[in-house]
Amino acid sequence: MHQPDHDIRNRLTVARLPAMPQILIKLIEMLQADEAGMPELAALIAQDAGMTGKILSVAYSSAYRVNRTAGLEQALVSLGTDMIKTLVISESVFQTFNNFPHSGSADLRAFWKHSLGAAVVARDVARMMEYPHVEEAYLAGLLHNVGRLALLATAPREYANNFMARDDEELCAVEQRTLQITHTEAGAWLVERWNLDSFLADSVLYHHEPVARLAAAHPLIRIVRLAHLLVYHPDLGAAIDTAAEFCGVAPRDLDAVLKAAARQVQKSAEYLGIDLAGADDIVALPAQMPAPPVDPVQARLQEEVRNMVLVTEMGQTFARQQGETAMLEAVTRSARILFDLGTTVILLEDPTGQALVGAAAGEHQQRLAEFSIPLGRHGAAGSAIAGAAANRKLTLLTRGTQPLGIAEEQLFRILGTEAMACLPLVAGQRCFGVLVGGVAAWQLPAIGKREGFMQAFGKEAAAALETAIAERSRARRQITHVAEEYREASRRVVHEVNNPLSIIKNYLSVLDAKLARREPVVAEMSILNEEIDRVGQLINGLADLQPTDTTRVTNIARVVDDVLRLFRATDFIPASVQVLVRMQDDPNEIDGDADLLKQILVNLVKNSIEALEGGGRIEIANRGHVNRDRKLYVELVVADTGPGLAPEVLANLFAQVPSKKEGKHHGLGLSIVHDLVKKLNGLITCRSGKDGTSFEILLPARGSNSQLAAVPARVMEA
Repeated sequence: MHQPDHDIRNRLTVARLPAMPQILIKLIEMLQADEAGMPELAALIAQDAGMTGKILSVAYSSAYRVNRTAGLEQALVSLGTDMIKTLVISESVFQTFNNFPHSGSADLRAFWKHSLGAAVVARDVARMMEYPHVEEAYLAGLLHNVGRLALLATAPREYANNFMARDDEELCAVEQRTLQITHTEAGAWLVERWNLDSFLADSVLYHHEPVARLAAAHPLIRIVRLAHLLVYHPDLGAAIDTAAEFCGVAPRDLDAVLKAAARQVQKSAEYLGIDLAGADDIVALPAQMPAPPVDPVQARLQEEVRNMVLVTEMGQTFARQQGETAMLEAVTRSARILFDLGTTVILLEDPTGQALVGAAAGEHQQRLAEFSIPLGRHGAAGSAIAGAAANRKLTLLTRGTQPLGIAEEQLFRILGTEAMACLPLVAGQRCFGVLVGGVAAWQLPAIGKREGFMQAFGKEAAAALETAIAERSRARRQITHVAEEYREASRRVVHEVNNPLSIIKNYLSVLDAKLARREPVVAEMSILNEEIDRVGQLINGLADLQPTDTTRVTNIARVVDDVLRLFRATDFIPASVQVLVRMQDDPNEIDGDADLLKQILVNLVKNSIEALEGGGRIEIANRGHVNRDRKLYVELVVADTGPGLAPEVLANLFAQVPSKKEGKHHGLGLSIVHDLVKKLNGLITCRSGKDGTSFEILLPARGSNSQLAAVPARVMEA
């Protein structure tokens, strides 16, 4: 490429060309998703005060005569969906046209007239073809010559005469000869920067392509080519007929299309406030169009403010992404748009901090999956990219002009460019990685001038990455915590299931003996069924999805009898151990689940039996009501005359501590008892000494919740 080509493309890159209005971008997205109903259009337009005013002014005009007291919704209903779409697209595009540099010093009436004509024709042809996105065709017609505005804004002196010249192949040849770029290429480049996800850029690029080459092209390309010919070159009958044939339109129908377009262009211009009088008489401008004077200090200040706003917006965009991968893809996409980069990849610091590795985002993910650049002393010395991370400065590299490491040579092959920009992603005192973008060599000076802007962009990206990494670590900790809780719950279930399984095993022995003697086993079968059901409940409780039902009423004496019956029938209680039961007729009922109380007593009685190896006594007693913190409980005690507990064991009694009993689940029993008592909204304490150990359990007395609520009333009466 020649230097003039470098120059004009460089000027296009750094020129402050306008961005596409957000309302138009949202409308196109809405249309592509087939969501553009009246409510959606109303909600979109209401977000833009200027667009709302434009819509209302058209609705209040003589063509529609909407009452001026009517609101936006009534105005939209009167205009109709098609007119609303046309107005939104047209007004948005003309706002964009007017924001091009030097557009105010040029007479754009002819340009606007031809653009409107191409848009209307493209929309009508799209309808005749049954192309599903007619509004997209209208927008493509409006934008198909936007490259001429871009060149006028970038090179006002060189392009002044050409801007008003006849738009044909000769113009493209002159542009190529003088600027080494045509307005079709410039327009396609600009549309791509606007990031419109469609074939719009291609329709702009090929609107001067020989018609014969477009037979199999995308419908939007063929539509725009035919619209351009009809508006700019109505005398090229053979080319128009061929283009019409490629669009499936009969040539005899084109006259009606042109006549309807002429009326629609005039009407649209009136609605948009564009004066087209004398537009056809404008053929040329003076050879030299002096650019308006620019205060360099003011221009620099404006650029800094613009960059600051852009960086802030980018940071907010990155923060809104869900997940690290989406955030990194947003970073690479934004970098390509803001700095006109080609293929862009991100290298992140690995968890050890010893290397930069390819990120799972952006382009060439598979090739970068195992890509690594060492960091530290050896990495920084042997790699320019590692050096950029270490020095935390933007580094520009050109192939063939400086010694490069193998890593850089690999990246050049991946990027497919002759130069690349390496931007460290720095937040605070840490460099999280490097963004590497491929560029042309002629772009490097412009990128160097925007170093401050790029460094600020890198800081925002790094801050978002830091947050994403922190969230990822937090998520991993949460997953680890949940997994540990699930493992612990599993251990508890296994521990608890062993109790009914032991009872079932012992009862099977009893059944075997009774069946051999042909004795009835109805009672034993009932107990077996109960214990099998309890095993199922314990296993289902692993999920612990439902809170414990505390509305049930449980008879303590009945549960104690059931537990002792289980132990005695299976000979689990040795003859050397005496069990005493002291129950009261009243109070004898608690609020809570009987199965939970049964599970508590099975654990405590089993522990007491195991503690009385040489024999002794176990006492289970109901000691009546206890008032604690203005709430009524029933005290249930399980005591034994064993050797007692050592102080260090007593201090950690209800924690999960290893015991001297065999088996990997031992040491969990009392921890489980503590949790079960809490589920019953009760309290448990333990006393232990040389005379034995007693567990004192406070369980909510029946109706204790309602009694508690009634206490303040009695106090007030007193």
